[in-house]
Amino acid sequence: MNIKKQQLKKHKLIATGLFVLMAIVYVLMLLLSKHNHQSWMNYVKAFSEAGMVGALADWFAVTALFKYPLGIKIPHSNLINNNKDALGENLGSFVSDNFLNQATIRPYVTKIDLSGFIVNWISNEKNFNKTTIEIRKVLKSILLKIDDKEVIQIISLKGKDILNDLNLQELVSKGLFYAVENNEHQRLISLIIPQAKHYVENNKEAIYDKVVEKNPILGLIGGKAITNQLISGIISFLDDIQNNGNHNIRNELTTKLYEICESIKTDENWKSRFDNLKEEFITDEKLQDYASKLWENTKSNLVSNLEDENSALNQYIEKYLKEIRQNLVENENTKAKINKTVHKFIYKLALRNSNEIGNIISKTVKDWDGKEMSDKLELEVGKDLQFIRINGTLVGSIVGLLIYSLTVFFT
Repeated sequence: MNIKKQQLKKHKLIATGLFVLMAIVYVLMLLLSKHNHQSWMNYVKAFSEAGMVGALADWFAVTALFKYPLGIKIPHSNLINNNKDALGENLGSFVSDNFLNQATIRPYVTKIDLSGFIVNWISNEKNFNKTTIEIRKVLKSILLKIDDKEVIQIISLKGKDILNDLNLQELVSKGLFYAVENNEHQRLISLIIPQAKHYVENNKEAIYDKVVEKNPILGLIGGKAITNQLISGIISFLDDIQNNGNHNIRNELTTKLYEICESIKTDENWKSRFDNLKEEFITDEKLQDYASKLWENTKSNLVSNLEDENSALNQYIEKYLKEIRQNLVENENTKAKINKTVHKFIYKLALRNSNEIGNIISKTVKDWDGKEMSDKLELEVGKDLQFIRINGTLVGSIVGLLIYSLTVFFT
């Protein structure tokens, strides 16, 4: 900034010095003409006189751009300060009309090769590792910044909607029907029978006591023998069921389960039971509690996994990014699609907001202080404008000399 001020001051002095030089020469010629007039003096006087006129005219023109010449409020001076708002509007319109139109934007947009940049970036293993780490950091940051209360509320409300729409009667009926169709009940029977046999064999005394309790006379006439025979018969019966996949008991149970499926599906009593169960379960307090625990556990697990470099989640993220990288490197169609999408987005965005950009420029200029803006512009372009003064002085001098010479020649 100081360098620019020094340069501006230097060139102002040069331009002003030329004017002063022309004035001195002009006065000197006037004085010399009175004492010892020579014809050549007229040429020098015309040269210096025209130089003074050119210097003054250009000084006025340049100065009037940024301030009032000599502090006098002459009309159409201090132009930048007085016309700041109009300059802002014109600048905004100029940028919008000439830089943000279809013909101007399209050549630059089509040169953008985002997919190529991405490929070059992530092909470097160091950059790829940085990208992976940054993605983990971003995900963790998002998780930590999420409002837990809002998430819990969303989960609670969504859960309530899902459960309210859930037809428990149909779900249970279909679930039981599916289990029966796939013989899951038969496998359950096969699991239960050995346990039942084991229980009977290990509880002979308890069974005997119950038999005697129900019929005391049996205790007097060999109750234990009868009980043992009874237990043996039960175990034999259970063995038959276990070993015979087509046993009557199994078939009867299958038939009964199908009947229960149909009953659950159509019986209003079952519907009433399930509706009561839903009303008991789906309360705002319980759902809020379930949602809170679900989110706390989920969030905690996700954060822990993101912090652990060797976690399954981080391994999945790294694997997925490698697949994306491989696809970008090898698949030209993918790269072309990415670039086409980016081009289309930037192109539409620029055209859609061209007027808005112009308005931003206009408003920004309007918000500037007029004098400060004028001083800044003078600092930026004032040095070059001083050359107008210098050139004006020199060109004016030469033209003045030429005009005088032609006048003398033709008269």
